[in-house]
Formats: sequence, structure tokens, C-alpha cells
Amino acid sequence: MKNYLGRIVLLVENYERSATFYEVNFGFKRMFDVTTDVGQRFLHLGSEPLDSLGIWFLKADTKKQRERIGNQTGEQPTMVIYTTDIETLYERLLSNKVKLKTEIVKTPEYSFFHCYDMDGNEIIVSELND
Repeated sequence: MKNYLGRIVLLVENYERSATFYEVNFGFKRMFDVTTDVGQRFLHLGSEPLDSLGIWFLKADTKKQRERIGNQTGEQPTMVIYTTDIETLYERLLSNKVKLKTEIVKTPEYSFFHCYDMDGNEIIVSELND
């Protein structure tokens, strides 16, 4: 038996706005984008090489769901994104006017910073030091 992580689910108000944020800022690609004949959309983004791990955007349809956009985890970080070049990514996010919570913090083992996506989800960006 093999178990593996598939996708994290993010509630969104607008598929395209949220997808564009992750495509432009983190270089993610569309893994799967289909709208069924009953209007349900399945939009999954991931990093290359495209494997099973990624983000599945889920449209917040009800008032209760819309209230949870950007706060699905009770004001805790929603995800961790790993990078191999934290300083370049940090500068890209700065130039794209992404809301940053912290500057880069460096430890002997890793470096990290916190930022927010377009919907207010907190993201930890981390680079492991060699």
C-alpha cells in the first residue's frame, strides 16, 4: 500500500483571480481545469514536474463558505511552499505587491517568510539550507 498527499483545498471567490495569483507569483501550472455539464468546475494547480500534489480551488457558494475564505485554518497558515531560491522569490513577491507578513528569517537549517494570497490565506515560504 502506498499513501500520498494529493491536493490541498482552498475556498475561493473567483477561480481565475486566485489561479493567476499562484501562476504569476509561484510559477504553478494548471494540472486540471474542467467544468462539468452541470457547471461544477474542477481547477487544480501544481508545480512542475506536474505530479499529484497541488492546490484544488473550490468555489465558495454558500454564505457560510464565503465567510471562511482566507480563514479556513482559524488564522493559522494554510500551507507551506518550498523553494530553492527564497531571496529571488521574495523579491518577485515584493515587486508584485504581494502582502508580506514577515521578512526572510534565516536559521542554520532553513530560511522562511510568511505572505498572504489574494484571498487572505497565510502561506509559509521555506527553503532548506544545504
